[in-house]
Amino acid sequence: LFLAVCAVGIGGTFQYGYNVSIINAPTQHIHKFLNETWTSRYHKALNPELLTFLWSVIASIFSLGGLCGALIGGSMAIRLGRKGALLMNNIIAILASILMGISFPTGLFELLIAGRFLIGINSGIGICVQPLYIGEVAPKHLRGGMAMGSSIFLTGGILTGQIIGLRELLGGETYWPLLLSSSCFPAFAQLLFLPWFPESPRYLLIDRGDELSCAKALKRFHGSSEYRREMEDIQQECFALDGEKPKKPWQLFTDRGVRWQLITVIVMTMGQQLSGINAIYFYATYIFEQAGISAEKIPYVTLGTGACECLTALTCGLLIDYVGRRYLIIGGYLLMTLWSIVLTFSLTYQELYSWVPYVSMTSIFAFILSFGLGPGGITNTLTAELFIQSSRPAAYMIGGTISWISFFTIGMLFPFIVNGLKQYCFLVFLLECSLVAAFIFLVIPETKNKSFLEIKKEFHKLNFGRNT
Repeated sequence: LFLAVCAVGIGGTFQYGYNVSIINAPTQHIHKFLNETWTSRYHKALNPELLTFLWSVIASIFSLGGLCGALIGGSMAIRLGRKGALLMNNIIAILASILMGISFPTGLFELLIAGRFLIGINSGIGICVQPLYIGEVAPKHLRGGMAMGSSIFLTGGILTGQIIGLRELLGGETYWPLLLSSSCFPAFAQLLFLPWFPESPRYLLIDRGDELSCAKALKRFHGSSEYRREMEDIQQECFALDGEKPKKPWQLFTDRGVRWQLITVIVMTMGQQLSGINAIYFYATYIFEQAGISAEKIPYVTLGTGACECLTALTCGLLIDYVGRRYLIIGGYLLMTLWSIVLTFSLTYQELYSWVPYVSMTSIFAFILSFGLGPGGITNTLTAELFIQSSRPAAYMIGGTISWISFFTIGMLFPFIVNGLKQYCFLVFLLECSLVAAFIFLVIPETKNKSFLEIKKEFHKLNFGRNT
């Protein structure tokens, strides 16, 4: 089971984290490449507004690709199977790497844009299908910890991208095309390791009706003595579904039986993206400068933020099946609310006392730790748990779409929010975090150690009223 999580993670959410972080290191080199290419092609200098526009297209087309990936990920998981969809997804990553790698020698920045779009599609599919596979192969008592594999690989991807993007490695001017095309290595790794693991047993029995392959897969994952309990659980769900076909995303919006599960996924996904974690990374460099850290050393301090997130994802993975989902996610949002207050005060009085910048630095790390302990990891885990087999791929498509639209929106609006509100922008995030915490407290039941059918029964009262 552990090796299966690694095999799906390396080409899944790892790619997302890795490709989000590697684009930051070569910013200046890509600017120079755009200027030189434009000058040699049109024999005139590239004006600054157009340069900014081209750079923002290169940076943000990734999220547009992610949105497309989220829209097709669920359908791929139904048609090709969870494992088949992940394997096919690596072809997109390899093609993207080739396009980004040859953009510099050919002098075609358009290939860079196309490559970023394709790697976005790859990340969108990976984020949709990977938690689906892990959630379906995990036994009840380990489901939370295993589902956290998605978050651990995502934060591991961010940290790896930050390390490889250092100027001593591939972040220098000579090597940036290699840095951007290095995302083919996780894709090759998954193509090498994933074929050794079985398809999701739930998919084999419920969607394909192949009981023999399902039993074989469960024996591989749970051992020949333990697999029967899981088999019974899957058969019960299969019986309850009564031959119901996988649903399309729009069918979920009209299905009263999943109304509150769907509202929960939408609120949690938007809450995660709009929680202020992007603001923290945006402000980090400024705060580190204020604390007296020299510009050359800031990339190394930023590594600390990546390591911080990775550490909390691991901690959350160890705690989730003991503490439960509710306590961790509500606690995470409440702590983020607290650190938003501290950060607003410390940024306001930054100039008054020499020790205040260090309070800001501490708040940044504490905010990231709080995010990783709750919202960062548990959002994806809960999406797998709140739906039964026929609704799960469609739920991931909806959740993924909301996530990428929120990611794109915050990327576009955030500079204006910061310019307009300055340090008071954290008051917006403070309000958002406290509202999401209140919603989760009032709506979401604890899902620890419960089967998918038991969780569905918990929501039945909310969806159909107390009398049914």
